[in-house]
Amino acid sequence: MTPQADSILELFRSTGAYLQGHFRLTSGLHSPEYLQSALVLQHPQAAEKLGRLLAAAVQELAPVKIELVVSPALGGLIIGHEVARALGTRFLFTERDAATGKMQLRRGFTVGSGETTVVIEDVITTGGSTREVIDLLRAAGANVVAAGSIIDRSGGQAEVGVPRAALVPMQVAAHNPEACPLCRQGIPVVKPGSRPV
Repeated sequence: MTPQADSILELFRSTGAYLQGHFRLTSGLHSPEYLQSALVLQHPQAAEKLGRLLAAAVQELAPVKIELVVSPALGGLIIGHEVARALGTRFLFTERDAATGKMQLRRGFTVGSGETTVVIEDVITTGGSTREVIDLLRAAGANVVAAGSIIDRSGGQAEVGVPRAALVPMQVAAHNPEACPLCRQGIPVVKPGSRPV
């Protein structure tokens, strides 16, 4: 791990954002580790710093003028906004429709045809939400050139269909519920994120 990645993980630990236990992730997988980014991003200086670092990493992947940053709600909101600020561009977010479970652009948000866009999240495990947002943006005519996250729990394995940057690549155990060793031990599972179990 790089010194930068080590210092970011230390920031997660010092703010109580690096949790250990038995967690149900947004992906539905179970894991003994959880990164609650909101506990770091509640501090504006930390959010601004991480946004600048992630903007630079994404810009290195896609050395073009980025016109739009989009994040899935809720976890990606603050970091996406900070990346957009660092890039000097606008920011939109997608929301999951309660009836269909699919990501949507709402609140009057629109994407211009051919608009050069990046998708930003706080933490990626499988890349499913990022892929869903990329598909939505492409269907709306956007030119999605890259994606990024603060943390990549997949150790670089998550495939989202565009080049992807992460400030901290990690290999964190994640299990299907039916094969979860923590479930087999009878340890109760908790869902600490923004979406209900």
